[in-house]
Amino acid sequence: MSSTDAKVEQMFQILLDPEEKGTEKKQKASQNLVVLAREDAGAEKIFRNNGVQLLQRLLDTRETDLMLAALRTLVGICSDHQSRTVATLSVLGTRRVVSILGVEDHTVSLAACHLLQVMFDALKEGVKKGFRGKEGAIIVEPGRELKVLISNLLELLTEVGISGQGRDNALTLLIKMVPRKSPKDPDNSLTLWVIDQGLKKILQVGGSLQDPAGELAVTANSRMSASILLSKLFDDLKCDAERENFHRLCESYIKSWFEGQGLAGKLRAIQTVSCLLQGPCDAGNRALELSGVMESVIALCASEQEEEQLVAVEALIHAAGKAKRASFITANGVSLLKDLYKRSEKDSIRIRALVGLCKLGSAGGTDFSMKQFAEGSTLKLAKQCRKWLCNEQIDAGTRRWAVEGLAYLTFDADVKEEFVGDGAALKALFQLSKSEERSVLFAVASALVNCTNSYDYEEPDPKMVELAKYAKQHVPEQHPKDKPSFIRARVKKLLAAGVVSAMTCMVKTESPVLTNSCRELLSRVFLALVEEVEDRGVVVAQGGGKALIPLALEGTDVGQTKAAQALAKLTITSNPEMTFPGERIYEVVRPLVSLLHLDCSGLQNFEALMALTNLAGISERLRQKILKEKAVPMIEGYMFEEHEMLRRAATECMCNLAMSKEVQDLFEVQDSDRLKLLVLYSGEDDELLRRAAAGGLAMLTSARPSLCSRIPQVTTHWLEIVQALLLSPNQELQHRGAVVVLNMVEASREVASTLMESEVLEILSVLAKGEAGPVARAAAACLAKAVEYGLIQPSQSGE
Repeated sequence: MSSTDAKVEQMFQILLDPEEKGTEKKQKASQNLVVLAREDAGAEKIFRNNGVQLLQRLLDTRETDLMLAALRTLVGICSDHQSRTVATLSVLGTRRVVSILGVEDHTVSLAACHLLQVMFDALKEGVKKGFRGKEGAIIVEPGRELKVLISNLLELLTEVGISGQGRDNALTLLIKMVPRKSPKDPDNSLTLWVIDQGLKKILQVGGSLQDPAGELAVTANSRMSASILLSKLFDDLKCDAERENFHRLCESYIKSWFEGQGLAGKLRAIQTVSCLLQGPCDAGNRALELSGVMESVIALCASEQEEEQLVAVEALIHAAGKAKRASFITANGVSLLKDLYKRSEKDSIRIRALVGLCKLGSAGGTDFSMKQFAEGSTLKLAKQCRKWLCNEQIDAGTRRWAVEGLAYLTFDADVKEEFVGDGAALKALFQLSKSEERSVLFAVASALVNCTNSYDYEEPDPKMVELAKYAKQHVPEQHPKDKPSFIRARVKKLLAAGVVSAMTCMVKTESPVLTNSCRELLSRVFLALVEEVEDRGVVVAQGGGKALIPLALEGTDVGQTKAAQALAKLTITSNPEMTFPGERIYEVVRPLVSLLHLDCSGLQNFEALMALTNLAGISERLRQKILKEKAVPMIEGYMFEEHEMLRRAATECMCNLAMSKEVQDLFEVQDSDRLKLLVLYSGEDDELLRRAAAGGLAMLTSARPSLCSRIPQVTTHWLEIVQALLLSPNQELQHRGAVVVLNMVEASREVASTLMESEVLEILSVLAKGEAGPVARAAAACLAKAVEYGLIQPSQSGE
């Protein structure tokens, strides 16, 4: 490293030399800087050699390659280092770093986004660790630096001249930075501060229209990102007073546009209400109830201007989400939507009106008896949606609405059957899910959940159904085409159409649109796809195993559990080393252990134990990982379970874990019943349980001879159990029994003497003379050892 100082200086000289513009030398120098900054020692060298000021000069060049190199080098300097981060921000200026987000170049904006994320993480860690950096330098209040950073991001949201991509990146950063990671963290002060300082700025982005000149530049995903941020902020509030303040701020903002700003103001207000309905819908519903808003929506639906119609119809669609309001719109808006659908010449209006009709038509959910429209109407609507979805002449933003329509209509089993049978529509759906149109993800996932029936459904109690009928209460009916045989057929068709590769692409999406609820939907679909053993190979081959790991580690509790269960099913039936190659296999352990918790179902516990048994049999490193995740006490708990399958699976898992030294130490602990349990289970009626327990005993007595002398002490029935194993007609049980006896004989003369004085001697003599094999060899070895001890004499023939 002694010559590194000179190297760093040399690289900066090359990069800042105007004559070297675009040369290979310059490219190499920039790569070297980035690589050097990835190591902590290298980052420190660059930092101490006036690196930040020199990187600032690179940023000022406005050359894409140099800006990228500078930003990536700064990432290395700031990673996990609070004091260097604060120093970097003070040299560059927080405002300046944030402003790089707004440049037109997509890659530079993303690199700046990554740098700001790294800076935020470093500052946040500093707040937690009591304001200290790695090298112990005390920093005054990193909390203030955090607020300056977030304040600048909020300012950027409403700045004119900022690119739409930059605005989206700023929203993404706020989504990641501001809300608490866990409700267990009591401090939500950052969220409250952002709501007070920046809620109106976020609403301004959410209410922006995409095309008009002079407006803020937004992309197709900006409004959805704003909705997600608003939703996250609202969910992070802890009490009614905080929520009331949120509602008050939203309502005053909407009123300010709605009253006295003319038609343009009304449009902006309605667009903002739509944004709230897609995010914190409670706030959106309250805004809809403001006087004149709903009436204006209905009135603007009849406007001659396409843009005004678009805004109004979208608001109507989002408003129909609540059953209470859906019935109001069914009464007042259906004829209006039908009129728009039939008469409008614009596809963009027709497709939205159609989605409005779809949403109202699906208000009964999966209840077959609650049909909003006449028989066959939903099928006609679905057919039109599929037609638009397959029309590649229409832009992706408009085709997204066709998917929204199908997401509602697929509650109807007839629609599911037709949709899954339409190969072209499925192909178009999967292509759209892989496109840049990110806001389609939730609709695609919803449609797939409906087609695979992977939502939670409980069979009603027949007695309660009879009672409800008697009391003239409404009883939901299941559609005949939602029976298991139909669901299995639909799953097969989806797999054949390539659903797994499409979902794998969706999981990889680095976008705030991939919300936790969206992840949960994908986890549900994956679980439905791996239900049948013969389908699991296809899921693994198309990358399903790889996609399930992030779903099992992040998201809602339900989503994580469903993904973990799907992982367990794959681990049970296919070779884990093939399904999760390389280091990925170690990431599977934590989700599987999470299924052992008592709040999971018996089936989930059983599948987790089976999967862990498979993993524990592969390598010592995997066994260590299982131990590290504190799984052993939980597995032991299931060994006492009343259900025989759970008991057996836990015993098998423990048998494989017993190859580890730490687990063997647990069995050697005095006053522990672990060994006693294995001995008693070796004499149970359940043959598979006996096999697992006897296997564990054989392994433990081989590894720890000291346990052999303890077996006679744990139970008075030990001799009967050993004899029963030796006399078993099952070869595997016999072999395990013979190995246990051999280990006991070899461990101590005293135990050998007890065994030889019993009927075991006679049984071993017969087994030793039996057909050649492992059992006969083990029996002969026992007798040979007994002869060596002088406990028995060889026969006259020398046998």
